[in-house]
Formats: sequence, structure tokens, C-alpha cells
Amino acid sequence: MDDLFSALSASSSGMEAQSRRLRFVSENIANADTPGYRRKLAVFEAVVQGGGRDGVQVRTGPVRLDRSELASIYDPGHPLADETGRYQGSNVDLVIEIADAREAQRSYEANLKMFDQARQMTRSLFELLRR
Repeated sequence: MDDLFSALSASSSGMEAQSRRLRFVSENIANADTPGYRRKLAVFEAVVQGGGRDGVQVRTGPVRLDRSELASIYDPGHPLADETGRYQGSNVDLVIEIADAREAQRSYEANLKMFDQARQMTRSLFELLRR
């Protein structure tokens, strides 16, 4: 019975982590044209309980910013442009963000299926115990 509950716990923590990752992706896409914006990254870590590594649950760690080079954009008329007519854009690549969004969506769906399977198995077990 503990295995079914740990499966429910693992899949729900996975869904929560992937939904936070999708939130970061949407923030990155929304700020793709914001000068100086650095892309947010979701870092996953295992949940440590009772001093030992459980390995069943996952969560997102603190927000990490992508430290890759910011794009240098030439636009002499831009208010942030320096004396050479350039300013720093963002380091968001929309192709990468769309790929990350798809990966997070598929991971979320896999966790949802696992949650549903564990729920159905728990329901079947309770039905057997009632008889």
C-alpha cells in the first residue's frame, strides 16, 4: 500500500515541478524582447526527507539565470543604445523555449498517466478489500 501512495506522491511532485518549469518557459517567451533579460532555468532536485535521500519526489530548486552571452543589437535610435548604436538584448531563443515547453508538457502528461494508474490501482485494491 505504501508503494501506491509513494507512486501518487512521486507523480504529483513531478507534475508540480513540470508546471513550474512551464511557468519559467512562458516568462522567458514573454520577455524575449526585453533588453537585458536573462533566461530563467528550472533546476530539478530530489526531495531529502529524514536525513536520507528518498529519491521518490522531485521539486524545482532556486531559480537559475542563464549566464550565456546577451545578444548585442544594433539600433542607434533605441533609447538604451550606447555611443556605437548597440544595446544588450535578451538571451532567450524561442526555438529552445518551444522545445523546453514540449518536453515539460510530455513529462507532465507522463506523470499524470502514472498518477491515474496508481489511483486506479488503489481503487481496485479497496474494492477487493471490501469483498
